Amino acid sequence: MDDGVPRKTSFTYELTNDQQEVLLGIMVNGNYRKREVPYSLWSIEGDHFNATLYSKEKHGKRKLCVQGSKAEDFVLFVLEPNVLGAATLGYEKELSPELFSAHAGSDESGKGDYFGPLVVCCAYTDERLSDEMVKLGARDCKQMSDKSVLAVGSKLRALLGPSGYSIVKLGPAAYNRLYAKIRNINRLLAWAHGTAIEGLLEKRPGCKRVVVDQFAPSEAVITRSLKTRGKAAEIDQHHKAESDIAVAAASVIARELFLRDMLKIGEEVAGGAAETGKPDDPAFHLPLGSSDPRVRAVAEDMVRKNGPVWLMNHCKAHFQTTDKVLAACGASREDLPPEGRVTSAAKREEKGNT
Repeated sequence: MDDGVPRKTSFTYELTNDQQEVLLGIMVNGNYRKREVPYSLWSIEGDHFNATLYSKEKHGKRKLCVQGSKAEDFVLFVLEPNVLGAATLGYEKELSPELFSAHAGSDESGKGDYFGPLVVCCAYTDERLSDEMVKLGARDCKQMSDKSVLAVGSKLRALLGPSGYSIVKLGPAAYNRLYAKIRNINRLLAWAHGTAIEGLLEKRPGCKRVVVDQFAPSEAVITRSLKTRGKAAEIDQHHKAESDIAVAAASVIARELFLRDMLKIGEEVAGGAAETGKPDDPAFHLPLGSSDPRVRAVAEDMVRKNGPVWLMNHCKAHFQTTDKVLAACGASREDLPPEGRVTSAAKREEKGNT
């Protein structure tokens, strides 16, 4: 029954070996579809929810993440009575106080988007702020509409104030210069996270723990990029970390700032047609991601109007999309400055094998 109260859509648990065995039996024999998820032991998709048991073991336990609009039903009617053996929903503070204690969370936005910047945010929380963040609607930004992200992100920044979060934003020009030097997206992300974490810990020296949504196969990638304060803090890296309220808030703020930059680029692409100044004006919207055919169509149109170098100030040039856009316009990477001639690792490997 819909009582008007927002339902929680993301849950994280650490399961013992015995609990894992029971859960795996349910996953394998239940009426669920198996999913392929990196670094998972088993993952299923049910009625408007998915559940993933990750393979990484820590202190004899493995992490289970349940997400989706009906995740709460799976927790209430399957997980609690059959696996956990106890009612946990509504008792998160008592059972997992570390989720609400003073700590920070770091997440990024724009990594897979051809247009726009890469934004990393590290956000602080404590018990009071966590309650306020939940009331504002902070959750994994992938479960929110762009309109909600813009509204909630702005409110979160006001709640936290300048000392409550740290931002590293690499616009396309800066991103392309840095990628040309590093030539590895995971190391570039690690640098950005390490810098954002250091910035937050400088403002909040009492913060001793930071949760990071793990983006690289090895935890060492980011630990090597930590600076003085980051190396002294406890860094908790795991996949699907957006279930942590600090990481969720960081994901929303990072996405909000990314979208605001995308709106500015969209206004430029619209060529003055979007004069209303309203963020929800369709004329402002650029296609997100990199595989949408509209991404190439917009990029090709702008290259024909402004020349290949336009890409350097608006796009992540190492994406293979750049090669396709340039070829369609009768150009090549030789028409770009040196930092624009650097391709992604996958593309370089492909060239090396031919």
